[in-house]
Amino acid sequence: MARLEVDRAFLRSPRGSLKISRTLVALAALFCFVAAGSHEAYAALAGMEAGITVLFLLLYLLRLDARIRGLSWPLADVLNSVIAALFLLVVSLFAIIIKTNKGTLAGGLDLCCFVQGG
Repeated sequence: MARLEVDRAFLRSPRGSLKISRTLVALAALFCFVAAGSHEAYAALAGMEAGITVLFLLLYLLRLDARIRGLSWPLADVLNSVIAALFLLVVSLFAIIIKTNKGTLAGGLDLCCFVQGG
């Protein structure tokens, strides 16, 4: 049975730092939406983005991208980022425009900053 190696240098790299910050921002938005009692779609999308980003982080951290061949992982990562940015932009704009409560507004602003920075 092959052992999984942890790439500790990835965590200190710019790409690793970006993955970690994307995960933290998505988790912060998820927390804002859940705490505010916002519409379930907001929380589901923020949670889905946090989960997918964690999976990509684990993929690169455990060097599974080198073991699982047949898929261009950098291309999959870019496509995930583009699709997530579009979905999160729409959700953040709806959350900012609707302004039902402060938590929804905070989550929307958090996601809007996430889309612009990521």
